[in-house]
Parts: sequence; C-alpha cells; structure tokens
Amino acid sequence: MSVGEMLVATVPMARTLNLEFLETTAERAVVRLPDQADYHNHVGGPHAGAMFTLAESASGAIVIAAFGDQLSRAVPLAVKAEIGYKKLAMGVVTATATLGRPVADVVAELDAGQRPEFPVEISIRREDGAVTGEMTVVWTLRPNS
Repeated sequence: MSVGEMLVATVPMARTLNLEFLETTAERAVVRLPDQADYHNHVGGPHAGAMFTLAESASGAIVIAAFGDQLSRAVPLAVKAEIGYKKLAMGVVTATATLGRPVADVVAELDAGQRPEFPVEISIRREDGAVTGEMTVVWTLRPNS
C-alpha cells in the first residue's frame, strides 16, 4: 500500500475531500484537491478549511514517507501550523510539501533520546501555477517510551 493509499484509508478527512496523492516520497509530497462545489466558499473557490486540510495532508504524507521506518518507536504529531492565503484559489488546487530539515538530522535527535521537531513547507497552487497559499507545519516524532 502506498503512503497516499494508506492515508486515504486511515484519515477520514482525506477521503471526505477526495484528496488525490500524486507523489509521496521523502523529498516531496504532492496532493491535489479536486474542484468540488460542496467544498466551495462564498466566491466559488475551495474553502479555506479545505485548503488547510489539503496542505496539512501533504505535510503528513511527506512525514510518513520520510519517517515511516521510525513508526515502531515514535509517533509523528503535528505541533503547530501557520497558513497564509496569497491569491484567490479557483478550481483544482495542488499542495506540494518539502521537509525543512534533513531526515538524518531528525533521526539522530531521536536516536539521542530527544523529541525532534522539524518544519514542513507547503505551497498551494492553482492549475495555472499561481501560488494561492503557503503553509508551514511543525511536526515532532514523539518517542513511544
């Protein structure tokens, strides 16, 4: 099962919004939100909450792809998130997430008995390539013991 398939199977909001996981690697995650009238705002584009969920889901996908081999000893948790809406989003929007720290550095902190934190940067774009939003989610790997 791919990371995207696993997230759709286990995260109800990903299913509800019909998110499409286009790419999920340790280097990059790309997730698309189809244009759906049920999730539009008052101006006919995707609702801010839907775009937040899209971006947060892309961040979760890259975290699972990058740190999936650590899940037996730590739980990934979002610590905080900040989003900025830059331009009007209309139609299909796509979120692209990248890690803000090297995987090896985060795992080294976990190995040292720490609870590492690391940012994930996400860009949300319309089909014409215009950036409609930017988000940063800070994640942690909480050790199981």
